[in-house]
Amino acid sequence: MPKRLAWIGLFSARHRILVVVAWVAALLVLTGILAFGTSSSTESAAPSAPETRAGQAMTMVADKFPAPDGAAKDRGSLQLVLQTTNGEAITAPTMRDQVDAVLSSAAGVDGLQSLSDPFDPSSPYVSADGTTVVSTLTFDPMDEDRQVAAYDAVLAVADGAPSSLTAEVGGQLFEPEASVGGVGEIAGILVAFVVLFLTFGSLLAAGANMLVALSGVAVGTIGVLAYGALSPIEPTTITLSAMLGLAVGIDYSLFILTRFRTELKSGHSVELAVSRAVGTAGTAVVFAGLTVIIALAGLSVVGISFITDMGMAGAFGVLVAMLMSVTLLPTLLRTLGMRALPRKQRVRDGENNPAEPTPSKSTRIFGAWVAFLVTRPVVSIVAGVVVLLLITLPVLSMKTAQNVPGGMDPASTQRHAYDLIVDEFGGVQSPLMVVADGDNAATDLTPVQLQLAGLDGVQSVDPGTVSADGETVLYTVVPVGSPIDESLKDLVDHIRDRADSITGVHLEVTGETAIGVDGDAQLHQALLKYVAVIVVLSFILLTIMFRSLLVPLIATLGYLLSVGAAFGGSVAVFQWGWLDALIPAPQGDPMLSVLPIILVGVLFGLAMDYQVFLVSRIQEMHSRGMSPKDAVVSGFKTSAPVLVSAAAIMVFVFAGFASSTMAVAASIAFGLVVGVFADAFIVRLILMPAMLALLGESAWWLPKWLDKIIPDLDVEGRALDENLQPNPEHDDHMSTVS
Repeated sequence: MPKRLAWIGLFSARHRILVVVAWVAALLVLTGILAFGTSSSTESAAPSAPETRAGQAMTMVADKFPAPDGAAKDRGSLQLVLQTTNGEAITAPTMRDQVDAVLSSAAGVDGLQSLSDPFDPSSPYVSADGTTVVSTLTFDPMDEDRQVAAYDAVLAVADGAPSSLTAEVGGQLFEPEASVGGVGEIAGILVAFVVLFLTFGSLLAAGANMLVALSGVAVGTIGVLAYGALSPIEPTTITLSAMLGLAVGIDYSLFILTRFRTELKSGHSVELAVSRAVGTAGTAVVFAGLTVIIALAGLSVVGISFITDMGMAGAFGVLVAMLMSVTLLPTLLRTLGMRALPRKQRVRDGENNPAEPTPSKSTRIFGAWVAFLVTRPVVSIVAGVVVLLLITLPVLSMKTAQNVPGGMDPASTQRHAYDLIVDEFGGVQSPLMVVADGDNAATDLTPVQLQLAGLDGVQSVDPGTVSADGETVLYTVVPVGSPIDESLKDLVDHIRDRADSITGVHLEVTGETAIGVDGDAQLHQALLKYVAVIVVLSFILLTIMFRSLLVPLIATLGYLLSVGAAFGGSVAVFQWGWLDALIPAPQGDPMLSVLPIILVGVLFGLAMDYQVFLVSRIQEMHSRGMSPKDAVVSGFKTSAPVLVSAAAIMVFVFAGFASSTMAVAASIAFGLVVGVFADAFIVRLILMPAMLALLGESAWWLPKWLDKIIPDLDVEGRALDENLQPNPEHDDHMSTVS
């Protein structure tokens, strides 16, 4: 692989215009697909989910109880919830007059088709304690502009309610637009550029690095948007692709550019330095990139369309970043030449060799750091593990839900209205549908109704509706609490446990709430399966990479600690609300069920990046004859400064995305902030070198039979040392790469 990549780097450096034109052409093709898809695609894709028991029961309900012909499907509705502020009965004459005045104002909203009377004796909507009423506002089909205007008008009615009433508006008429970019994201990019400048000491080098990364984001984002024009995708999918593409794009270019500067300082010509940099650091980049791509593509095993879309979009962003780092970056490196170095380091002696550099302050700091790690490995390991376990502790109280009822923002009027209805009326907004089928299902409805009504957590059960063919009965069960309460999950289980307790009758539970419960449980199972796949994949790939059994084992265990820290940090912030003043996205809800799966996949790829970039350098030193401890010290001092810069860039970029108002995007980004920090600064820069020093030669042990069958990736670049020789006399000359 190093020789092939070295050839690619050399080819790109010598054919700069061709490479640039090829990438521009790719961008234009994707833009054309985007334009064509936007103008021609009229279908909308509904998200698919793996089959669940509740989903199958819902299919039966649709077959046995079809919607009436001509039923309106496009009408939206809102709930106007009114509650007395002092506990006075809302049915009192003075309070009822105020309620009637509010409802009269709501009746004038444009597009309103009907407004229910909560005091109607035939269908009252008054709470048991007499303090709360709910009126349902049903609207005619409208375009989005009219929907926004109608919703704002209802909000104005609620805001104008008298002080003796609390007025909240539940439901929504339209999906609010989600912001996929903002000040936080831009600030993250700017800080990343500053870190690059401090790392390189050269504006030109920092600019080249950022230019390649941003170019990759542009191509990757246009590609994802082009796919989205043909098959609709979630906004979070675009955000994830851009976030990952930017982060790994900066890092991949950083590693290759750093190696290029090292080769220049070693006295190699510009073209030879480009080729060697792409052949050595590029090998690690390609291996790490392919690992990330495999991990993200593996999200398809979950079987849910929007998670698959996220994984594939992220994988595409990483693929573009990886390809640009080994093709477009060499063209810029060839153009920069010696200007990639700070001015003081461009000076060469009479024999065209670079001036002997003085050890930098950062080198001395990292030298002292690794010296402590290799002399006190046990203390370092114990301290690092304890810190990670402390960050992981909040996981013990982690709650997940497939959907959060009442909207994503706990502070919104929509959520307040939902919670008021749950508190005063129970789970009327999220009823369970129980389907009774069998020979005796429609013979006598009373036994089923009594059985359901006698279960814990049930508020009421309707008499049941018999299907047109007289074979099936549909019961509506109103639970006591919210869909995300544990009591409701227990209720679903209890109904299923008693599914066949009545002779000749079989029960199935369905409805949106039951489907959400099943989906959450299925995602938990998928998470366990995905973690198992990731762990096995990690061990196999790293065994091939490092030709060792213990190094992959340590790396994989470290990755699991990083994932635990990411989960713990996410729970503390988004479930407990610890950083409410700093994070603008809504907090206080259970984590969405999909987030752990996404964090597992993305963090795996990033963790492997750091593992490859750090340990490959240590392995290179060891393969050259250094003792295990000396190899750790030498490799660490060389790669740690770059790794710290790369991790810092990742943290700042992800932190920028964590400032998003989209709860899903913000929670993914924040989880990655914690996970990257834990993995880079604790697992890779403390635990890994300490473990390698503690294990000594045994860290690189591999059974002979396994050594014979594992392919040699030549991460150390031995083939380059054999085939590539510097020619300082002619900058454009280079020996042939076989």
